[in-house]
Amino acid sequence: MSTVIDRTLESLRHGVLREGGRTALLVCGVLSSLLYAGTTILATLLWEGYNTASQTISELFAIDAPPRALVVALFLAHNILLIAFAAGVWASANRRALRVTAGLLAGIGVIGSVATVFFSIHLRGAVPTTTDTMHAVLTGVIVALILLAVGFAATTAGMWFRVYSWATLATLVVFGAMAGLQGPHLAANESTPWLGVLERINIGGYLLWLTVLAVVLLRAQVRRSATAL
Repeated sequence: MSTVIDRTLESLRHGVLREGGRTALLVCGVLSSLLYAGTTILATLLWEGYNTASQTISELFAIDAPPRALVVALFLAHNILLIAFAAGVWASANRRALRVTAGLLAGIGVIGSVATVFFSIHLRGAVPTTTDTMHAVLTGVIVALILLAVGFAATTAGMWFRVYSWATLATLVVFGAMAGLQGPHLAANESTPWLGVLERINIGGYLLWLTVLAVVLLRAQVRRSATAL
């Protein structure tokens, strides 16, 4: 009898540890969004003369940009948290679409790290090099992965989350296209009014969606734990 009780308690203990591990990984999704947003705000405050309305976030960690070292370090931390969140999404997945979402999020974290560290753009006015071209290419890949992640995850929760995800997709496509129209002006070192605003609407929409996805999965885990008791 005591052996049965001991095995039962051991199983419960391991179950709690597994649940706790998934919870910690899912919380990383919220933390990653907060860190990214906080980094952009802090870097803007540290760079006198930086114009949030017309300049991009990539310019905050451009080669020779004043806050580059800080932004690179914090964005790397963001990507690590994002990859950890992807692991939590994978561990929580009860559908194939959610596992695909986890893989896409991990890809965003890995490619984002490579683009930040090895392929930063130059400051405006400098002669573009291979790093500028590669940054643009990797950014395009990241955008595609984000759109795919939102699309796949849309089918994994209730109707309200599906509608919210499709609304997020529409926002990303519309404002992303509007920002893309100013790309040639940025490359030519011309005025780019509202480019920073358009980009921040895009990134803000994605970061908010990440946070909502994390909360949805955390709530589902709490419900499963309550049912198991």
